[in-house]
Amino acid sequence: MLYLVGTPIGNLEDITLRALRVLKEADIIACEDTRNTQKLLNHYEIKGKKLLSYHEHNEDKMSDKIIEYLEEGLEIALVTDAGMPCISDPGYVLVEKVKGAGLDVVALPGANAGLTALVASGIESYNYTFYGFLPRKTKELKQKLEIILSSKTTGILYESPHRVKNLVEEIVKISPTRKIAVARELTKMFEQIETFEASIILDMLGEEIKEKGEFVVIISPSKDEEKDEFNLDDIVEIIYEKVQNGEKKSEAIKNTAKEYGINKKEVYSLYHEKYD
Repeated sequence: MLYLVGTPIGNLEDITLRALRVLKEADIIACEDTRNTQKLLNHYEIKGKKLLSYHEHNEDKMSDKIIEYLEEGLEIALVTDAGMPCISDPGYVLVEKVKGAGLDVVALPGANAGLTALVASGIESYNYTFYGFLPRKTKELKQKLEIILSSKTTGILYESPHRVKNLVEEIVKISPTRKIAVARELTKMFEQIETFEASIILDMLGEEIKEKGEFVVIISPSKDEEKDEFNLDDIVEIIYEKVQNGEKKSEAIKNTAKEYGINKKEVYSLYHEKYD
């Protein structure tokens, strides 16, 4: 059995009793960084565990090795440095291969930075889209932000402390009065969650908001009453990206068309003209 185990995103108390039991009983713990995982195990006095390094640079090779262990009947827990496996962290490749091999996968609910920031932000949380880390190149970043800022759903982004100011600057160029939240050091002693218009957040960065620690950025949905003007080429690129990340083409087209209020047949036709 492969267990996907959520681990704390900062405060070590944010782990479930079930997660601790699985970590104690597992034959092998596959982890993003063995040093970080060992600290967690030491804190809870879980000793004598075999740790296997599993990260984005070796996940193809190590996935095959883990499947061999599973076929031998071993119990394996997969953890990342913080939060849930597969969410902007390694794990997807392994889960896909394990399920493809006809083996069982069990996910244990755990901490998640994006949802933690969202529920504390004061921004509408009934409908939201998780985008993770956006492209680093300026042109691609602007294209993505234009789509996110036109969306009728709340956006959840991750960003590093070195690039968060640039991200907010680009948001301000497109929609300076848009309400956004930035969250840092979640669950830790110096946790900070600020919700204001994007232009105000930009002024706060580097002063009231220290550019330290990993950031979650929450973007409120577009409230325009009139139908937004969309660049259909950008929408097609978003669909292509989803397909490359493993989503079925038909589902990617249907879901994206629904999200942006676009005719599904029109998007389908444009996609196939470009990529089929």
